[in-house]
Amino acid sequence: MIDKTKKFSVVETSSGRESESGLTADAERYEQLAGLGVTGKAFSVLEVVSQNPQATKMAEIIHGTGMTKPTAHRVVNMLLDMGFLERDDLDNGFIEGTGLVDLAHRTLAAAAPRSLRHSILEGISSQVGETVNYGVLSGSEVIYLDRVEAKWPLGLRFNAGSRVPAHCTAIGKLLLSRMPDSDLRALIESMPRPAYTTNTITDVEPLLSVLENIRRDGIGADDQEFMHGVICVSVPVVDEDGRCFGGIAISAPEARMTLRQMLTHVPQMRKAAENLAAAYRRSSSR
Repeated sequence: MIDKTKKFSVVETSSGRESESGLTADAERYEQLAGLGVTGKAFSVLEVVSQNPQATKMAEIIHGTGMTKPTAHRVVNMLLDMGFLERDDLDNGFIEGTGLVDLAHRTLAAAAPRSLRHSILEGISSQVGETVNYGVLSGSEVIYLDRVEAKWPLGLRFNAGSRVPAHCTAIGKLLLSRMPDSDLRALIESMPRPAYTTNTITDVEPLLSVLENIRRDGIGADDQEFMHGVICVSVPVVDEDGRCFGGIAISAPEARMTLRQMLTHVPQMRKAAENLAAAYRRSSSR
């Protein structure tokens, strides 16, 4: 965090590097944003909040941005009204709001060219002959950013933008398994875990045990846990630096494909995930 009393001159940061002006990278960034008026100040608040895995208290926002207390309160209230921040009453702080999360997901979705991403999903769907989707984790839910439906009468109709529960879906469990242990347990204990079928795992400890197995194998599975008669397998989209952009999943009625049969397609799915991660890398390097 930035120490306001030091006028952004010598502050210890994660990088520890100072620019030619004598400012650390973080301090110089916040000074630049402050020079852009209320818009820049709003972005500086969002950056402080988004870098904190816990709810961010007002004192931390003031400390981190170098704003005066009245200014920080005014900017935070504006972001609350916009839906970019939300109050976390439990921790008496602020977290990312729905508006900010949705904006981040839309930005992520557009980062890899839509046509290329969709073509990658079409390719795996054509090989497997079943529905393929791509989704990201948003709290206790998965948001489908793209989807290619199988050309079968018994297709599963979910449009891009649809939300499904994380605790009983292949992508959801896969992406939950990649969270740090402390954050994962806190989320699992606080999130709703309704039973959608008789196979849905709703108790905390059994679910954490399943997620540990997924973490080890790198494969998420839904064995009729969300919908009766429907199975699903997922793999992560991860770049060379270990950043996870989301998950690719195949879903099908059990009448057409067993879970064991679906697992044989994991190599093709992982190749598709590599291609999608490469598309993200190329897009971000431009």
